[in-house]
Amino acid sequence: MVKTPAAKPVRKPPAKAPAKSADADAPAAKAKSAVLPEEGSNHPRPRDPQRHEATADELLHFYKEMLLIRRFEERAGQLYGLGLIGGFCHLYIGQEAVAVGLQSALTPGKDSVITGYRDHGHMLAYGIDPKVIMAELTGRGAGISRGKGGSMHMFSTEHKFYGGHGIVGAQVALGAGLAFGHKYTEDGGVCMAYFGDGAANQGQVYESFNMAALWKLPIIFVIENNGYAMGTKVSRSSAETEFYRRGDSFRIPGMQVNGMDVLEVRGAAEAALEYVRGGNGPLLMELKTYRYRGHSMSDPAKYRSREEVQNMKDNSDPIEAAKAELLKMGVSEDAMKTIDKDIRKLVSEAADFAETSPEPDPSDLYTDVLVEQY
Repeated sequence: MVKTPAAKPVRKPPAKAPAKSADADAPAAKAKSAVLPEEGSNHPRPRDPQRHEATADELLHFYKEMLLIRRFEERAGQLYGLGLIGGFCHLYIGQEAVAVGLQSALTPGKDSVITGYRDHGHMLAYGIDPKVIMAELTGRGAGISRGKGGSMHMFSTEHKFYGGHGIVGAQVALGAGLAFGHKYTEDGGVCMAYFGDGAANQGQVYESFNMAALWKLPIIFVIENNGYAMGTKVSRSSAETEFYRRGDSFRIPGMQVNGMDVLEVRGAAEAALEYVRGGNGPLLMELKTYRYRGHSMSDPAKYRSREEVQNMKDNSDPIEAAKAELLKMGVSEDAMKTIDKDIRKLVSEAADFAETSPEPDPSDLYTDVLVEQY
């Protein structure tokens, strides 16, 4: 639904309304689009996003990708508890539909992705080998960043995945730079820059919005709104809690999407990419999602009730929702069990690979840290 600034935002009823929880920031149910603040502007606007109509094979692929992220992250949490993963570790459990729905619409090798420190799921959704990701988590030389990045700082120029960044909001400005590179080289690529509801209040985010809009950079700013930032509820930390409106003053249109429904996410991604690839400049997407674990492994998440978390698991889980649709499409329960078994095996192999891979040679401490100019 396209909205003018004079009109009150239209809220569509949910296709499947989750049970009411104590969290007022629970995921929205339908994708909606916001327009530019200047009524009568000749600036183009994205079309109203529609839920993606997937075939059984396509939805099955999305289901497998989301389940791989879930099982991988569960195993990563176990390895962290055993002391095999050091430093920080931010799990993506609950938010799988965002990365899978968005990145399944991208063109690998052409489009670029950059994100914050909750990055494992984005890498898996972009088809990067679980073995090298797990090896990086455990600090092994076979890791995708040669054991130097760990959980928060993964990188792969081969896949056009540019991090993994520990500084809150820093990846947004870097994403604008990647988008500038796409435009400068005319390679047709689009940058997808992820950040969270907490990072959305950082100053460099708005500097990046301004430059991206001014230069019509091919970038999609993705706010993964899981409701709590590090541990403070959105309503207590943000004056404007409708994050998809944050680009209005820069004439950047926005969409708010139910990030717990992989097909709604995919449909919104298609509309966003169509708009940005059309040379119209940046677009802002707010994905209403939810994480089941704490902000990081050291967070007991006492700022929310167990009932709230359980309610989301019971009524809005993206994997269970996809499973239910697949069953209606004729995919059997036994086939689902086989898929889960195969994915658990794949994750176990990744963990074994990581645990048995050698640590980097101590001399590697001095590599990749300095470029000497002659």
